[in-house]
Amino acid sequence: MDGYTTVNIETGSSQQLVDITSQVRSAIGSSGVRDGICVVFSMHTTAGITVNENADPDVRTDMIAGMERAFPERDDYRHAEGNSHSHLRTSCVGPSVSLIVSDGEPLLGTWQGIYLCEFDGPRRRTVAIKVCGL
Repeated sequence: MDGYTTVNIETGSSQQLVDITSQVRSAIGSSGVRDGICVVFSMHTTAGITVNENADPDVRTDMIAGMERAFPERDDYRHAEGNSHSHLRTSCVGPSVSLIVSDGEPLLGTWQGIYLCEFDGPRRRTVAIKVCGL
């Protein structure tokens, strides 16, 4: 597959984890790659990508609460836009994940899903997905 696929996601709140597993599966399927690597990349400085539990929605709630405690929204940051907490959270989570593709599917554990982590919403986010065969 030449290039990459983009997925646009509308987030609905200031802090949110959006399950994008189905969109990643679709991009892998469209690529025709059976075995390889898939990189999922957030094209934003205030939204990251992670793999985490997708069975219990309380995990998402706890993740947001933990990020709020670790990087609180305050007025003493120097960045003039007022969203330094979002940049800090994104740097902690990271902008991308790399996944093994096996038999045309992302290799995930039983309870794992792929998430866009919104830290400065609501916004329209773009995620780039690149699938490379081996």
